[in-house]
Amino acid sequence: MLKPIALTALCSLFLLQLQAQNLYMPREIKQAYTKGTRSPDGKPGSKYWQNFGKYNISVSLTPPGRTVKGVETITYFNNSPDTLKRLNMKLILNVHRPGASRDGGAGLDYLTEGIQVDSFLVAGQKKSWNNKTAATTNQIVNLSKPLMPHDSLKLDIAWHFDLSKQSGREGVIDSTSFYLAYFYPRVSVYDDYQGWDRVEFVDSKEFYNDFNNYTLSVTVPKNYIVWATGTLQNPAQVLQPEFAKRLSTSMTSDSTVHVATLAELNANTVTAQNATNTWVWKADDITDIAVGISNHYIWDAGSVIVDKTTGRRSSMQAAYPEAATDFKKSVQYGRNALGWFSANWPGVPYPFPKMTAFKGFADMEYPMMVNDSQFGDATFAQLVQDHEIAHTWFPFYMGINESKYAFMDEGWATTLEYLIGIAENGKVKADNFYKQFRINGWIGDKSTAEDQPIITMSSEQKGGYGNNAYGKPSLSYLALKDMLGDDLFKKALHGYMDRWHGKHPIPWDYFNSMSSVSGKNLTWFFNNWFFSNGYNDLAITTGVKGKDGYTLTVSNVGGFAIPFDVVLTFADGTTKTIHQTPAIWEANQKQAYVTFKAVIGKSLKSVTLDNGIFVDATKADNTWVVK
Repeated sequence: MLKPIALTALCSLFLLQLQAQNLYMPREIKQAYTKGTRSPDGKPGSKYWQNFGKYNISVSLTPPGRTVKGVETITYFNNSPDTLKRLNMKLILNVHRPGASRDGGAGLDYLTEGIQVDSFLVAGQKKSWNNKTAATTNQIVNLSKPLMPHDSLKLDIAWHFDLSKQSGREGVIDSTSFYLAYFYPRVSVYDDYQGWDRVEFVDSKEFYNDFNNYTLSVTVPKNYIVWATGTLQNPAQVLQPEFAKRLSTSMTSDSTVHVATLAELNANTVTAQNATNTWVWKADDITDIAVGISNHYIWDAGSVIVDKTTGRRSSMQAAYPEAATDFKKSVQYGRNALGWFSANWPGVPYPFPKMTAFKGFADMEYPMMVNDSQFGDATFAQLVQDHEIAHTWFPFYMGINESKYAFMDEGWATTLEYLIGIAENGKVKADNFYKQFRINGWIGDKSTAEDQPIITMSSEQKGGYGNNAYGKPSLSYLALKDMLGDDLFKKALHGYMDRWHGKHPIPWDYFNSMSSVSGKNLTWFFNNWFFSNGYNDLAITTGVKGKDGYTLTVSNVGGFAIPFDVVLTFADGTTKTIHQTPAIWEANQKQAYVTFKAVIGKSLKSVTLDNGIFVDATKADNTWVVK
């Protein structure tokens, strides 16, 4: 006979297996569970593995010239059980080539020749490389000698490219300010469920990268400053003593330190006065690196405690031209965001030593950097910066495959943007912004593409991609938070994050982790939100007055399991609100009954459903008038 504890464990395992079986799972994902690399309880399986690289990169450029020259050595470690007969290289900047796959058009200033590989060595042996091949962001390299399991391989690559005149995620900001992103050839992800990641980058959906160690050297003429992912290794060699000292002071300062002012930059007194300076950066266990360069960007910095237990601080820096007035507050906005996200939601200490806000045009996140626009609206600028900083946790703390499952990072960044917005601007303003920019466009659009299931792979979407990546999944996370309550939701979220940070989670790891850590079988909820064509639309079908109170029949026309308030309005003008969590839809996702007692001394006039940020598609049927 099984002991009670053993029986409980067996029952829990059965429930977890049942959950995994009841959620649709593609055949390639099922293989991972069969192989034991992923587990039905949401944890990495006992046979989980992921590959890894050490990147030593050196790049140089001489503004105003746009040509970037680079050399790199990659030591690539095959931790998989598979023998690799080829590698897939990612060359993201080939999206600029004429003929490349793109979700949108491209002007002449966007087009370049992409990455031009000058030499390519595998284990010291020269390999031919055809720069005239089709315009693709993937390049297969056949290996003369297979890379065996648990072995490594060294690649030596020299390349060059011209920065795009049209700046987006990367390119020319102005004649002497550049942003470098996705600028180096890399080995694409080889994982346990799909093998090589060969999804084309089409300039809309985003990225999927391994966790690597980087050493980056950037050589530029004197009087140019470099900002980059990682920790600057040689400030005393590239900065004049006074400015190196200011940078050091900022690392423990709550106040904004002006590391370099415009007057000082114009006086050419900031950097070491060699013909060129090489700025060296290091960052380990991170998914990518980015670089900003300018000779006239003001440099501000400060820091904030991100881990109250240890007292660990992270640096917050900003780089911007004088006209970018939004950025004068970037350091303090960033300090607030890093501290708030660390202590509240997601409530995991900021994992990196630094964050830099660089003025560009992208409104885009990179590890330890954001490239944001000038808006001329301080409140909106703070919100955008908050959103991009929130991406630190999703996808950079969690190695998410954004190419296929963008909702696993954009949905969370949208949720965190909303939650910090409540703290910064109050709930009314945060709600209004969220509805205006994240929900109304979707809920008012009856196009078929907009109601595709969230689980639909991002790489297969064009229309509907934005809403499936941002607003809809964010609502699902907030609905689950409402249903579980803050404490249990945070416990489950932390369980998921603890298990998968530094790894490659997929949606089923999230689903299974949230169920196992919360102790609740959430299959019905995830089926409802992620695998259906639902939207937000409730209706009061009937209202009945009984002996002691009232019963409403609420129809879920749109299908999503959303929370809502039942607002009672009395003849004297007063109101009473009764909240319903999404749990009301667990038994029947099409119809629910809400029963409430009559209020003594009050005459009920009408009842209205208020969905709040879960904006209702048809509000006309949300009110019942008592006759």
